[in-house]
Amino acid sequence: MEVIENRALKLRVRNPARILNVIPKSAVVAEQDGLYDVLVHWDIDSAQVLKNLNIRNVPSPIIAKYKWTGAREPFAHQKQTAAFLTLNRRAFCFNEQGTAKTASAIWAADYLMNIGRISRVLVICPVSVMQATWVSDLFLCVMHRTVAVAHGDRLKRKKIIEANTEFVVINFDGVAVVQKELMAGGFDLVIIDEANAVKTATTERWKCINKLIQPDTWLWMMTGTPASQSPLDAYGLARMMHPSTAPRSFGMFRDSVMSKITNFKWIPKPTAIDTVNKLLQPAIRFTKEQCLDLPDIIYTTREVPLTRQQKKMYDDLRKNLAVLAAGEIISAVNAAAGLNKLLQISCGAVYTDDRQTVELDIRPRYDVLREVIDDTPHKVLVFVPYTHTIELLLEKLIADGYLVDTIHGGVNPTKRAMVIKAFQEQPNPKVLVIQPQAASHGITLHAANTIVWWGPIMSYETYAQANARIHRAGQRNKCLVVKLQGSPVEVKRYKALDNCEDTNVSLLALYEEIING
Repeated sequence: MEVIENRALKLRVRNPARILNVIPKSAVVAEQDGLYDVLVHWDIDSAQVLKNLNIRNVPSPIIAKYKWTGAREPFAHQKQTAAFLTLNRRAFCFNEQGTAKTASAIWAADYLMNIGRISRVLVICPVSVMQATWVSDLFLCVMHRTVAVAHGDRLKRKKIIEANTEFVVINFDGVAVVQKELMAGGFDLVIIDEANAVKTATTERWKCINKLIQPDTWLWMMTGTPASQSPLDAYGLARMMHPSTAPRSFGMFRDSVMSKITNFKWIPKPTAIDTVNKLLQPAIRFTKEQCLDLPDIIYTTREVPLTRQQKKMYDDLRKNLAVLAAGEIISAVNAAAGLNKLLQISCGAVYTDDRQTVELDIRPRYDVLREVIDDTPHKVLVFVPYTHTIELLLEKLIADGYLVDTIHGGVNPTKRAMVIKAFQEQPNPKVLVIQPQAASHGITLHAANTIVWWGPIMSYETYAQANARIHRAGQRNKCLVVKLQGSPVEVKRYKALDNCEDTNVSLLALYEEIING
């Protein structure tokens, strides 16, 4: 296949009639030894028809005819992903976490808008990536487009949807709140990010979102780990994507991929992987290792809103610190103690003056942590600053079936060595929860390629050294560092860490900035 002056495709085929009969303006231009050169006008319609005729490696016009807008130069795999999406009205994108698939989808959508195929896009995603990922990437990639986040009470969401903004970003559970408005909103492309959230077709969430998907709706579903826990996870995705060809019932699908051992135990059939792969098509996937032009280590942020309980305690403490600051000179020691308390509240367990511990609701942050763990095929380090928060987190992870171990200040050197050896050399544990001060120097943990910071710390040196536990000699995979943040003090502290600022440089300034709101 040859591209001629960005206007036409020249194909060599044995049977030109199947192309001439379905693509207007196509013509045979040469014949030799029973093979025919067919010239086809290169546009999105022709490319899609050729793809549907099972002609391989059909290039999308986006490759040559689109000005890749924005502040970033796309990576090669992003261009290929965007090209794939433009040729498929219904498609899965299984690119691994950290490969910047969000930007690929944005560029693909912008191209389809440019050529008049779509006019409005609805992005459905977790709250944690609405601002930090989607709004940020939309601004960087297509700042000429209008963007709005449909979050808040019903009236606010309704006004945003009815404002005819080109890109609207909404969280999963927000769909049910304004379903009627969304169905009338003229969204001709729906992008579902972290699509595992709709893997179960019997939930109200699945049913609400599925009603938005009309026969002529473009639908792109994105996740780095389809059916990672069980082949059964594929059913809800396939049913939403291809309702006419997916198995008619969950029972039929279960029988095709699972074998019944007892009344309560089913195991995957040897053919389950192939069955799921065929069902979840068309699909594209790039791992981080395949993306040779990606940086070796990628940093990203996930927003995790404070619960009502956390927010009240955080606001009360901040006001008390402001009163204290107004009545006396604040030393670096007092500033550090106040900021530390705010960080403890943000992380979910705060120490009282008499060294008792108050546990707080951490569900939003914990749910995002699980999303990150479930979305990576490799091992994961979770850095948690406070010992009691580690205990709280371990309890939840173990209860949810994760194979997990820990290193913190109370773990003796012999036990630490055993934990590290198992993590590096054995299949399990998959998750290692670490207090950064206890493991930031002198050890290698490159069996993992993903780090999650449950909350920020005060020392830049410890932060940098902790991240270096996976990004070091012997690491064979691209690395990802995910920062969870939900409070103003966390946002500002991460910013200081990323700017290589240590505690003493900005401690008093940070304290004053936080208490003054």
